[in-house]
Amino acid sequence: MAKENYSADSLTVLEGLDAVRKRPGMYIGTTDSQGLMHCLWEIIDNSVDEALAGACNDIKVILHTDGSIEVDDNGRGIPVDVEPKTGLTGVEVVLTKLHAGAKFGNASYNAAGGLHGVGSSVVNALSSRLDVEVDRNGKTYHMAFHQGHPGVYQDADPSKPSPDSPFKRTRKNRATELEVIGKVSPKTTGTRIRYWADPEIFNDTARFSYEQLIDRVRQTTFLVPGLKITVIDENIPETGDASVDAMLEVDTPQNAAGIAGNAFGHDTDAGIGDVDSSDGADSIDKADHADGNSDTGQVEDTAADDATDNREAQAASQAALASAARPHRRVEEFLHTGGVKDFVDFLSKGEPVCDIWRISGEDTYTEETQAVDGKGELHAQNIERTCKVDIALRWVNGYDTTLRSFVNVVETPGGGMHVDGFLQGITKQIRKSVEDNARKLKVNLKDAKTRVERDDILAGLVAVVTVRIAEPQFQGQTKDVLGTAPVRPIVSKMTEQQFGEMITGSKRGYKEQSGRVLEKIVGEMHARIQARKTKEVTRRKNALEAASMPAKLSDCQPGNDDIAELFIVEGDSALGTAKAARNSSFQALLPIRGKILNVQKASLSQMLSNKECASIIQVVGAGSGASFDLSQARYNKIIMMTDADVDGAHIRILLLTLFYRYMRPLIEAGHVYAAVPPLHRIALAGKHKGEFIYTYSDDELSGKLADLERRHIDYNPDIQRYKGLGEMDADQLADTTMDPRSRMLRRIRMEDAQKAAGIFDLLMGGEVPPRRQFIVENADDFDRSKIDT
Repeated sequence: MAKENYSADSLTVLEGLDAVRKRPGMYIGTTDSQGLMHCLWEIIDNSVDEALAGACNDIKVILHTDGSIEVDDNGRGIPVDVEPKTGLTGVEVVLTKLHAGAKFGNASYNAAGGLHGVGSSVVNALSSRLDVEVDRNGKTYHMAFHQGHPGVYQDADPSKPSPDSPFKRTRKNRATELEVIGKVSPKTTGTRIRYWADPEIFNDTARFSYEQLIDRVRQTTFLVPGLKITVIDENIPETGDASVDAMLEVDTPQNAAGIAGNAFGHDTDAGIGDVDSSDGADSIDKADHADGNSDTGQVEDTAADDATDNREAQAASQAALASAARPHRRVEEFLHTGGVKDFVDFLSKGEPVCDIWRISGEDTYTEETQAVDGKGELHAQNIERTCKVDIALRWVNGYDTTLRSFVNVVETPGGGMHVDGFLQGITKQIRKSVEDNARKLKVNLKDAKTRVERDDILAGLVAVVTVRIAEPQFQGQTKDVLGTAPVRPIVSKMTEQQFGEMITGSKRGYKEQSGRVLEKIVGEMHARIQARKTKEVTRRKNALEAASMPAKLSDCQPGNDDIAELFIVEGDSALGTAKAARNSSFQALLPIRGKILNVQKASLSQMLSNKECASIIQVVGAGSGASFDLSQARYNKIIMMTDADVDGAHIRILLLTLFYRYMRPLIEAGHVYAAVPPLHRIALAGKHKGEFIYTYSDDELSGKLADLERRHIDYNPDIQRYKGLGEMDADQLADTTMDPRSRMLRRIRMEDAQKAAGIFDLLMGGEVPPRRQFIVENADDFDRSKIDT
């Protein structure tokens, strides 16, 4: 029956932007938060393309309180004249016609992010309202749209446009006239687009991410040196101390209006700071605020002038307080001049193994493409393209990989031909250099297993790979992967040539750096091979496997994994006491001899060959580095139990460095602790005989003794001071340090990973002058009680 009813009447033809609203996922991927952000990227990318064309250097992104978003640039402005083929103005063509724009040829945009000609029109189709203003020819032009259709809104208040205002749609197949709403300087050009996302399209889970916006804006300014992008968020006002409001009492409406005018009436542009090459980032977070300064003039020796000066000073003071207390918009500005080199510096976390290396240049390739001829028809033509390559990279002392890739400032999370070419080039040159320096690097070329793999190279690599080409081929509108095949051999060849000179040390100034890079990569290779061999040894051992554990480990009974504790004990003497003090059902002991290796300075191979470090990793049982698996850890708590002196604190720091560098998830999950043994033991006398008080610092001891004397409690003046854990007997150690019912532990936390990395690099790294300077500058603020906190 269904076949008999199937005719031409059953067919549906979607015209214009209706297809976008019917199948939005084809154009923006999803209708959740990802799709919502993708719409914003499309508008911003169009402004950035103006910057790439050399016509724009200032972009503003404004987040309005009504949920709309506005993007303002000082580019050339969308053309306002009539496009001959459609009879529509350039503004209406760009915003209502799919696959329309100036990016299908090479005249206006040689390298652009928006190349499919659907970005602006798709955003328009998926908006409940979109307003566009264009500055050109000394005039400001305006046009409005509702769900992609042009027309006119009747706003009750023109300064507060709303998608709920009455809308009169332009009749079908008729051009919409551009409304002239103002005048500008003949030299002033630019485009402002403000849109409201359509709730009929986006689902209830769609949320705008301010953090994603800031990250995208920051990376864009890295990739387009000299471009300033300002983000103005009117939804999150910044305020001063609310208590200041109480000080701003005004008695008259005139005073109230004056203060309000000073606080809100004048927005000032946030200044642009100098690029800080030390951290690679020149992001400025500044809020618009009032200028509270006032000129009091020259003071005259008269009572009237004194009174005037007092009033002016008081008004200035009140204005400053008002500015500090009242809400104001959050404004963040971004401007960078160092390009991808600064970007890599910004992304680098950890101690660098080498300087930032740069690979750049350009080459040409021939591509067959459909080009529009003079009659407006498409024909296949061979066109010579230019591919510009700009890559920055460095290795840091770690195992995490940070590889970001871009095509015409559009990020390609899935990589593509440019990333494949880059990785192919560095892999080939590194393998060649390892073979040429096999004896120096202690690599056995006869062993087939000792071959550098790509994962060895990527460990600790921070790289930004960018190419600029005309009309790149992406996989889909979301532009996740670059598919232009000729880019791969160009990037590979350029990488082989320039990177080859660096890694072989033939380029001046690179010999020492290349040696460190090769040593790190070979170390990663050996660690990978060793990890494969010892994988089972580093896992949780059952009763049959216990014999493979270090002989000095005093393990706890199996079956208590959820409460099991590993005490890393300083010295064999303390081990003897701890054995008698522990609860063997869930407490294990591992002694270490003195100060272990400082792994922040040592290489990976040195760490693995160190007996103490290897034993700790083996006993914890969850692996190390990138292969660390927290779920395989044999103990719920790792407790560092060292003497309560300077040497003990140093040992704890060295242990923490090992955990941070190679078993970081233990710290992040809160499984690492420091035991807190006492320093003194006070024996009470008189009616309190047989009672003891423990103190943990000299200051606490003084305070406790003073308290006892004030309360007239007798005590033995011979205060016992523990020089080490071994001086305690088992009962004392259990009561004060090991028994969960009476002990005190300090949990090691890492709330800020980036700050923690900086502290480890500063205090435990190989650079002595910065550490000396830090110690000198902070010596007066030293607080022993803050150690391990």
